[in-house]
Amino acid sequence: MNHTKLLIIGSGPAGYTAGIYAGRAGLQPTLLEGMQPGGQLTITTEVENFPGFPEGVDANELMDGMRRQAERFGTQILPNAAASVNLDHRPFQVTLDDGSDWTADSIIVATGASAKYLGLSDEQKYMGRGVSACATCDGFFYRKKTVAVVGGGDTACEEASYLAGLASKVYLIVRKPYLRASKIMQQRVMENEKIEVLFETNTVGLFGADGVEGAHLVFRKGESDERRYDLPIDGFFLAIGHHPNSELFSPWLQTNDEGYIQTEGDTPCTNVPGVFAAGDVADARYRQAVIAAGSGAKAAMEAEKYLGEKVKS
Repeated sequence: MNHTKLLIIGSGPAGYTAGIYAGRAGLQPTLLEGMQPGGQLTITTEVENFPGFPEGVDANELMDGMRRQAERFGTQILPNAAASVNLDHRPFQVTLDDGSDWTADSIIVATGASAKYLGLSDEQKYMGRGVSACATCDGFFYRKKTVAVVGGGDTACEEASYLAGLASKVYLIVRKPYLRASKIMQQRVMENEKIEVLFETNTVGLFGADGVEGAHLVFRKGESDERRYDLPIDGFFLAIGHHPNSELFSPWLQTNDEGYIQTEGDTPCTNVPGVFAAGDVADARYRQAVIAAGSGAKAAMEAEKYLGEKVKS
């Protein structure tokens, strides 16, 4: 049985920053990188909105720097994922995907959230080369270009409106004959001359040589007036939601209806003392690297406080 005072489950900006702060505090934390070291940020190319990099920075380079910084301060980093947890037992029990068993006095959950995709093979083919799940992250690269956003809810309308401030033309591809977004968001989209809504339209594929050059669309799929056509675009943005990676912890940790871990007020504290949540797994609203990093710092500081009080008692 392996033991650590603090186990950080998940990498990415939240996990690595928690490792940096906890390491500097002398907690000698152990961090599980999971199946995607560096988190969702590594599926994009260049990050231009992270403070301190006026010329932008390669996403993988940024995450590698955070990783090495955490190691420098004594964080033990393992290339494993958590397979099961038991938060009823003290110390907490965690089994890794290699079968090894660990106990921890405190845990920081930083497992992130995964963007929902349409399920097209082309999405992975063009990931980082025209396909994105974050307009705020990648919209800057499509200034004065033509882009498409998939989705009909508030997120899709928000992303379409944001991109309209950068791109020359934005198509909003909506599967249903109506928008699910709130009235105010619908109004903003419909009144924006740069946005064209394509109702009752499905995306069935993407095409392009070195990157996305267009989308294969179907209007009223399966109906008598079905029509297939190609839409020339430079970027394809998915805005059909995110799925928080919280299933492993949901038997113990309170989550909202969408599965995001609920924390107390403006803290990373969960309903289980000694367990903290950081990053996108607890953030349904912002999903930005800099905010995730900040929440990782807060989680480490709270863990330090919790462990200090535990020793005193």
